[in-house]
Amino acid sequence: MRLWKGPDLAQVCGALWILLALVWRGLACPQYCSCNSTRIWCNLVDKGIVAFPVLEDSSLAENITDIYIANQRSLASINDDDIKIYTGLRNLTVVDSGLQIVSRQAFRKNLKLTYINFSRNKLTSLTKKIFRNLTLSQLLLGGNPFQCSCDLMWVKVLLETNSLNMENQNIYCFNDNKKKIPLFNMHIPNCGLPIVNVSTVNITVLEGNETTMYCDANGLPDPNISWDISQILSKSLVETAKHPALLTLKNITSLDNKRVILCVAENSVGEDQVSVELNVHFPPVITFIDLPTLDHHWCIPFSVRGNPKPTLQWFHEGNVLSETDFIWSKIHETSNNTIEHHGCLQLDSPTHLNNGFYTLRAENKYGRDERSISALFMKGPDDGNPITDPGFYDYETTSNDIGGTSTDIGTGVTSTDVSNGGNEDSITVYVVVGIAALVCTGLVIMLIILKFGRHSKFGLKGFVLFHSVSLET
Repeated sequence: MRLWKGPDLAQVCGALWILLALVWRGLACPQYCSCNSTRIWCNLVDKGIVAFPVLEDSSLAENITDIYIANQRSLASINDDDIKIYTGLRNLTVVDSGLQIVSRQAFRKNLKLTYINFSRNKLTSLTKKIFRNLTLSQLLLGGNPFQCSCDLMWVKVLLETNSLNMENQNIYCFNDNKKKIPLFNMHIPNCGLPIVNVSTVNITVLEGNETTMYCDANGLPDPNISWDISQILSKSLVETAKHPALLTLKNITSLDNKRVILCVAENSVGEDQVSVELNVHFPPVITFIDLPTLDHHWCIPFSVRGNPKPTLQWFHEGNVLSETDFIWSKIHETSNNTIEHHGCLQLDSPTHLNNGFYTLRAENKYGRDERSISALFMKGPDDGNPITDPGFYDYETTSNDIGGTSTDIGTGVTSTDVSNGGNEDSITVYVVVGIAALVCTGLVIMLIILKFGRHSKFGLKGFVLFHSVSLET
């Protein structure tokens, strides 16, 4: 029998080279660049790229996390669609190149991008809007021929606040006299952050109605104003062409209670925003009620929506149910922006007297709602069967229980007490009979011992007397 020895080293190396060639071909790496499964780098000096490198197979682009470009004098811009396919990109470096323009929408799809290095390029201006959707940890901009303007004021703010690890960078700009000055010393008149003002920061409105709010902002250059209503479900009408900007909400739904609307003002220096919270009032609605369940206590579960928070009242068989230490309402959870309350009517050791219809009424100043449920905790004596408990509690029914119990006036004990008394009498009889049987058995044993012991003694004396007579003779 011939054993298979497996592939030799040459075969393994050949297979790996074939695999690498297939991967390389699959990546379809851009010309004059190098690639692997997660990285693209273009740093050849003699042969350069004129456009941002894009993989021919876009399905592999989402795995790219690093792009490094250096010494590419002919690369002048990053456009809207150049980087959007690299959705997993985390680090971008373009240094010592001819980069002059970065589109405002260039990074709209690159939400994982945290590190950008644009050092030593040909950038003269850079607006903050380019980076508005990113959460950057580091931004490097030194060595660019920036022109002193309001468009760079946001970079100066970052330098002054030591943000994004920019405090050690030597960033300069050229003023109107073509003089190179540190960005720290840049002073531009009529250039300041916007300040937002809204008509109110808290709006109370009744469900189904409409409301209008106003937003204005001051700043130089004149800021653009916009409303962020991404959280809102109600129908809206936005007018931002006017000053102040208007927002009208129509047919407001209770689902928008406690939701937030943002008014945002932005100019080239930066942005400011103010939040407005909706407080939607509506009548209560009982969304859920169910049959009793047994846990630590019996529970009739319910859920109620309403704003302001509704008051709750329970009825048993049409009569007001007063809450006590044995029956009470308890809210366990509040959800859906604090307008839906989940709870139980809890009953401690209920009897057959607590059976029947239970009605929950929820009410606030805008209206009320009612729902009923039938509850059976234990069978009563009229059902033809003895009273039974639910199998969970060990308790006695006394006159202090909810609803009371039937009591024998002549004896002053409840039916439960009588039943227990009969059981105790039976046990006493068995004990007495057992003791009597033991006593009788003991007496019989003692008589037997005495009888046999007496016979043995007389026999001994008779033998001695007979022996004495014989000696005398």
